[in-house]
Amino acid sequence: MDKQSPGPLGEFIRSHRERISPQQAGLPAGNRRRAKGLRREEVAQLVGISPTWLTWIEQGRTQSVSAATLSRLAEVLMLSRAERDYLFDLAGLKDPQEASLAANPEAQQALALAVDKIASPAYVLDTLWNVPACNAEAASLFHGWLDDGRDSHNLLQFMFQHPLARTLVDDWPTRARRMVAEFRAEISHHHDEAVTELLEQLRQDSEEFDALWRQQDVQGREGGERVFNHASRGQLRYQQLTLRLAHAPGLKLVMLL
Repeated sequence: MDKQSPGPLGEFIRSHRERISPQQAGLPAGNRRRAKGLRREEVAQLVGISPTWLTWIEQGRTQSVSAATLSRLAEVLMLSRAERDYLFDLAGLKDPQEASLAANPEAQQALALAVDKIASPAYVLDTLWNVPACNAEAASLFHGWLDDGRDSHNLLQFMFQHPLARTLVDDWPTRARRMVAEFRAEISHHHDEAVTELLEQLRQDSEEFDALWRQQDVQGREGGERVFNHASRGQLRYQQLTLRLAHAPGLKLVMLL
């Protein structure tokens, strides 16, 4: 038997499987049951993996564990949103549920109502940097783009394909380079069809984006001064603040203060 210490991940899994009764998991209670909660073998059966594989997960040997397997484990253990986030953090994996949360209409509707209450320009970005919601101040700042009546807006497509971007965004080359590096960092765990299609389209439609993408630069999304040269209001300076939403981690609230 492998005597390796379970570590934080194993202790967390064991603690939570001990809280679930067989009845809660849809299993017969059985007679002369000594185990508290669910046995490791029972959890493995419900997840669809071998007990040995579950033992490896508990020991932190997650190099070959898929996010789908960990997602199923979270469901079997009946973890809350915060507990699920903690499980994935301990395993060092990205939760695939984040993308579905970003597309949650209820979350987006709640955000749209909140954004309207902000006095300065504010908008929401999803995992593809689409803008599902913005307030009147943001529409005024990005006059000719966010207020053009279309249902769909993408920040990267604006930056590299919309004629307004090069005059509105001060020092466009620097901002464009940084934006591509930030996007590369953010989509590192989102290798899905939607990401692939967006990148292919951007690289095909914009030689500048393609050249920057091939540079392989990576930067974290940070705040700082943002300067705009507005056609009617002149030069405007803001401090950008980006917040990630606890109930919808795939969405970001961007405020220009």
